[in-house]
Amino acid sequence: MRSQKSPLLVIVGPTGAGKSALALRLAGSFPAEVVSCDAFQVYRGADIGTGKLSVSERRGIPHHLLDVVDPSQGFSAASYIDLAAPIIDDIRSRARVPVVVGGTGLYLRALRHGLFEGPGRDPRIRNRVVDIADRRGRVFVHRMLHRVDPASAGRIHPNDLVRTVRALEVRLLAKRPMSDLMRGRTSPLVGYHAVLVGVAPPRPELAARIELRVRGMFAHGLVEEVRRILKEFGRDAPVIKAIGYRQVAQYLAGEIDLDEARGMTVKATLQYAKRQMTWFRREEGVVWFTCCGDDPEAGDRIEEYLRARRDFAPLGDDEGTAGRYESIESGEFIEAIEPMGPLNEEGVHAETVS
Repeated sequence: MRSQKSPLLVIVGPTGAGKSALALRLAGSFPAEVVSCDAFQVYRGADIGTGKLSVSERRGIPHHLLDVVDPSQGFSAASYIDLAAPIIDDIRSRARVPVVVGGTGLYLRALRHGLFEGPGRDPRIRNRVVDIADRRGRVFVHRMLHRVDPASAGRIHPNDLVRTVRALEVRLLAKRPMSDLMRGRTSPLVGYHAVLVGVAPPRPELAARIELRVRGMFAHGLVEEVRRILKEFGRDAPVIKAIGYRQVAQYLAGEIDLDEARGMTVKATLQYAKRQMTWFRREEGVVWFTCCGDDPEAGDRIEEYLRARRDFAPLGDDEGTAGRYESIESGEFIEAIEPMGPLNEEGVHAETVS
């Protein structure tokens, strides 16, 4: 039986994995529009360093939430929800499928589950906890959290001081564990059935792609792009915090040379990709494919999987492939399709589609 809810296709994965190309590939198979889920592609003029598709590269497929704010403006998960939710509803109202694609996990989680509206920040508490971490270590502070909010501690890595501090701050200010408060969140989207597809290239291949991508950005004008932004908006512009922009700003300020800026950008991007995979592996319901999204054969396989899902109406049931896959809702998976499991020693997820 088909889901009575409207389908919402979500494509996730680390930076450089080919998510945008996959979105274009799938959007050519059914009436669809792309909704970006990227914290920095929202900025006008930040094109090269964010990997934003040009108008011609979009091949006539509508893309939303690109170029919506100036580089000097702040943008948050709340800002994203305010813009994304009505856009997605509008796409549905025109009998098209919203395809949410991007690597900003916080924005996606807020879109799916709503924002956590906790108490405001308290610099006194924050400074005290950070001081304890400086003296006793981050693991000690994480143990403090585990004593008062074990559920939150279980979701937060011991080295993630920022989130640990926030969870302790909420516990002290609200007198309740943050995990309890988060259960009261409500999704801003009503009447959708999310189908989540993840692309996870083998780690060595992803590293090579990231290095090539960064070199291409520098070769195609990233330095000039950052120079223009700095001239108009200054170094305090929020977009300068983005990977690549930050390093080029350092270069233009004479703090590092160009080779250092390039190397630091590659390193920071690799670290970011690792953090993305750590985040998305906690995202419920993702079905992962060990491939790059711009691989034509991978696109065929993923489309085949979607066609076989009886809860994804736009592509319909493909009688030739339905026997190979079962709906995620049934809990039965054929040919090694599984929600992502833990990383192995090589940093590759064992439970993925080969």
